[in-house]
Amino acid sequence: MGTMTRLPAPPLAPVPEWLPEQPPDEITRGLFGQGRRLIRTHPLASDALLAAVLLALCSAWLSWSAFASYRAAIVQTALIATLIFRCRYPSAVFMAASAIAFAQWLLGFPLLGDVTLLVALYTVAAHESRIRALLATGLLEAGAIMAAFRWQLAGTVPRSLLFLSAMVVAALFAGLTAASGSRYLAWMDERARRLETERDQQAVISAAAERTRIARELHDIVSHSLSVVITLADAAAVVGQGDPARGVEAMTEASVVARRALTDMRAMLGVLRTDESPAGLAPQPGIDDVGALVERIRATGLPVALSVEGAPFPLSAAAELTAYRIVQEALTNTLRHTTARQATVTIAYDQPQLRVRIADDGTAKAPDARRGHGIEGMRERAALHGGTLRAGPNPDSPAGWLVEATLERPR
Repeated sequence: MGTMTRLPAPPLAPVPEWLPEQPPDEITRGLFGQGRRLIRTHPLASDALLAAVLLALCSAWLSWSAFASYRAAIVQTALIATLIFRCRYPSAVFMAASAIAFAQWLLGFPLLGDVTLLVALYTVAAHESRIRALLATGLLEAGAIMAAFRWQLAGTVPRSLLFLSAMVVAALFAGLTAASGSRYLAWMDERARRLETERDQQAVISAAAERTRIARELHDIVSHSLSVVITLADAAAVVGQGDPARGVEAMTEASVVARRALTDMRAMLGVLRTDESPAGLAPQPGIDDVGALVERIRATGLPVALSVEGAPFPLSAAAELTAYRIVQEALTNTLRHTTARQATVTIAYDQPQLRVRIADDGTAKAPDARRGHGIEGMRERAALHGGTLRAGPNPDSPAGWLVEATLERPR
């Protein structure tokens, strides 16, 4: 069979190992995304800024409170300073802050800086396991009970206990919500990256498939046309001496076939140019063009009989092109590789199938000459339309060859 050039598909793009610090633009867009990226890339600086702001506010409150003293200022500064490392060591910071707060309780003065404990609990719930978050909550709740009984911040013990417990529970749930949101954003990041990778891989696969399709079309056009032109040129050389008129006729037909092939190639390659106007491209051949194809083969001196059976029904343009290419490939192989004296082409409409049959009575010029990529190309074309293709010896002519294809009409 004719040899069809198959372009190798390029390798798939490898899936990159994305880092968490590189979220896609869709996630990092806006002030929230920029702030999230800043906190993730510079956690120490962010925590230091938070501690500085909180220390300034608490120091201002302490300077106007009744508990203002150097000792209270030192304790409050030490308590708030632990937040500088809260993202790196959440549990350690919480334990250190709890120890300082217990020392403050022993010294006997309340501080606004105790909000550090709530921030530390939030950090543990947001970054550590739920077991650690619950343990930290229990420890802080014990501290809230001790503070409620000693200072009665809300006027009475029950109200103070309710107020402080509500603050502890709020810090816990805020941290758990932040953890859930972070997991969701991480999932969205990963999903966006995977979709982007799959999009790139699909583009590569589509490009490879398109290159293979174009290679198959060019093979059909060039192989068939060159075979006809070569046969006509040989015939012109043989009969030209005895019958110049027939020689001129053969060369004229060869010129027509070559020009038609050149036009088909320009149309095929024209779709690859982005500046080419689709309106100027000729339509792809279909079943109605099989008659003209047969006439070109007859002009080479090979008698070809064409018959159409059954009531025609509409087919897609792709299915008609496939039927045409199968007939073209089979007749080209008969012309190039055999010593056939005649061939027959039968197109049978058998709803919902279209059957195409090409048979000849010639023997191959060389062993395995009929076997090649051309048959695989025809079989692939038929499979795209839910059909099958069989190629082998012709039972009606032991020395001949038979190609039968069946195409399914879409339901």
